[in-house]
Amino acid sequence: MLDDVVAAWLTHLKVEKGYSSNTLSNYRRDLYRYVTWLHAVGVTDLNQVTTSQVEAYVTELRRGDPDRNIKPLAVSSAARALIVARGLHKFALLEGLVTTDVAADVSPPATGRHLPDVLTIAEVTQLIDAIPTDDTASPIDLRDRALIELLYGTGARISEITALTVDNFHDNDGMLRITGKGNKQRLVPVGSQAMAAVDQYLVRARPVFATGASHALLLNTRGRTLSRQSAWAVLKTAAARAHITKDISPHTLRHSFATHLLEGGAGERVVQELLGHSSVTTTQIYTHVSAENLRQAWVMSHPRA
Repeated sequence: MLDDVVAAWLTHLKVEKGYSSNTLSNYRRDLYRYVTWLHAVGVTDLNQVTTSQVEAYVTELRRGDPDRNIKPLAVSSAARALIVARGLHKFALLEGLVTTDVAADVSPPATGRHLPDVLTIAEVTQLIDAIPTDDTASPIDLRDRALIELLYGTGARISEITALTVDNFHDNDGMLRITGKGNKQRLVPVGSQAMAAVDQYLVRARPVFATGASHALLLNTRGRTLSRQSAWAVLKTAAARAHITKDISPHTLRHSFATHLLEGGAGERVVQELLGHSSVTTTQIYTHVSAENLRQAWVMSHPRA
């Protein structure tokens, strides 16, 4: 029963909701953890689950269980695991497989708001300028420069950038159509510097990689779509070349994009649309980053701080 419900929900998320393979993989992992835990406490049917058991599951995720080699999860990971468990119970209720949603009122573990790591504008410039575009630039340099310019220039997720095709840049009038989570599309402006980097890559580099088998914009040296893992490595290499010691990931550039826009006067709703957030609440974390910058400047300069 449990495995059948899990399989049905995953199929629903893939077919009806259009969830990406990466999201489905994360859900599948959390569902496996939840079902394994239920089996361990003697539950083989969702109708047997109680609210107290779901609460105990979340508690154990945070605490861990050395006897069963279960490491404690961070608050955010435990909260995500609960969201997945609640989604399973809600799906079962809507499908008429259970009569009560016992997980609906289970509260996630308390979490403090984590301020994302960001680069300064100077550091972003340093990161990009460390990659050459002159006559000494290799095709890989030109590709890497285009990748980083796009990540910072659009604020898109790495999966959204690696999913771009060459057709996305035909007659785009400075606006890029990006397909985000749940196959939702949004239009994001592309600046002149990002477009210049892409143009150079398309003319001088992509033909070197292309085998004709892929329409993807960003290719690896074998002519295949650049993977997220490879894009991550590109950033690590660029950061080392630029002598930046901060731990940089593709999401760091997304965070920096949002923070710099807010600091430049853009409204939360605008940044929400550009990032593809479904709720402005998600975007508001970047307001906290900007406020922290203001607080630090005040502490450093105010005579009565």
